[in-house]
Amino acid sequence: MGQVQMEQTKLKIRGNDFRVRIDGAEGSPWLLMLNSLSTTYEMWDEQIPALAGHFRVVRYDQRGHGGSDAPDGPYSIDDLGMDALALLDEIGADRASICGLSLGGMISMWLAVHAPERIERMAIACTSANFAPKEFWEERAASVRSGGTAGLYEGLLQRWFTSEIDSRNPRAKEMIRSMLDSCDPQGYANICEALGSADLRTVLPEISCPTLVLAGAMDPASPPSTAFSIHQAIAGSSLVVIPEASHLANLEQPDLFIDAVMAHLVGSPKTRGMKVRTEVLGSRYVAEANSRKTEFTAPFQDFISRYAWGEIWTRPGLDRRSKSMVTLAILVALGHTNELSFHIPAALRNGLTREEIMEVLMQCGVYAGVPAANSAFAKANEILQSLE
Repeated sequence: MGQVQMEQTKLKIRGNDFRVRIDGAEGSPWLLMLNSLSTTYEMWDEQIPALAGHFRVVRYDQRGHGGSDAPDGPYSIDDLGMDALALLDEIGADRASICGLSLGGMISMWLAVHAPERIERMAIACTSANFAPKEFWEERAASVRSGGTAGLYEGLLQRWFTSEIDSRNPRAKEMIRSMLDSCDPQGYANICEALGSADLRTVLPEISCPTLVLAGAMDPASPPSTAFSIHQAIAGSSLVVIPEASHLANLEQPDLFIDAVMAHLVGSPKTRGMKVRTEVLGSRYVAEANSRKTEFTAPFQDFISRYAWGEIWTRPGLDRRSKSMVTLAILVALGHTNELSFHIPAALRNGLTREEIMEVLMQCGVYAGVPAANSAFAKANEILQSLE
């Protein structure tokens, strides 16, 4: 895997310029993030550090939002879905997981229905397959066309957040004001009308990708009952209701939100940790370690699985060969030669040669000291001979 790359750019998608940002290491699996109405891709800022450790994350502003063009209308949910597909084509993402909230959740469901071969896994939050009555969206569109988006601000705050938002996320309200101010009234109104006409309820059973449906427990726009109906319609989906959160649950309860999304997209830290630990150290070693667990040592073993193996060893910034070299060097420098008994076989399993292991120990002789390297060479020689 390459180093983490961060890039903000403009891409020409279906004849229009879209503001796009990509985060994460080159070569990582793709993850497409889809925004709600009235927001820009900055709405996902708090989730990116965790997600970019595992994915090549692409975000973009919808038509008429932020730095993206607002072409003439009318728009439809098909148009917005095809924008997303064309973006995946432009960046060379044959398959991607998707995570969308509200409008973004509806676009995600459209993608899962109309391009199932392109979708790996899906997380949809605070969304609906059929939003409020068409008249509601027509009235909002007319209001925005005549008076702009500023008049929506106070009403959005009441629907999007609970009364505790200032203590939970002091930046949230100002973020909403800034993102709303960046919207083009005509493009915004066109999307409102697209939402008013969209109805995906009859096609939800066609969705086959692994799906997580999230809801804010206090969301008046897309209440838990709406999420439950989506969950029932999509076979095999799972449902998570985030407590003390309204419509923009990712901003109000960012930790609970990202924990649920990460568990769905890449597995819980313990689950993915045990998988990687077994791949690196070998099933025999892990089985023996588990057999030695006691009530006293089990919490520490779980801690290692979740954090060392589930968080650090699953990050894509370094490949496993590199991680093994770093690990060997640190163990030698700290004098933890007993740990070499399982990390040297792990290094071989991760693709290091015996000659490369020797070179790592030689480097340690210079930078960690001859006594440390001498002990390490003796232990390593014993281990390698036993493997023969």
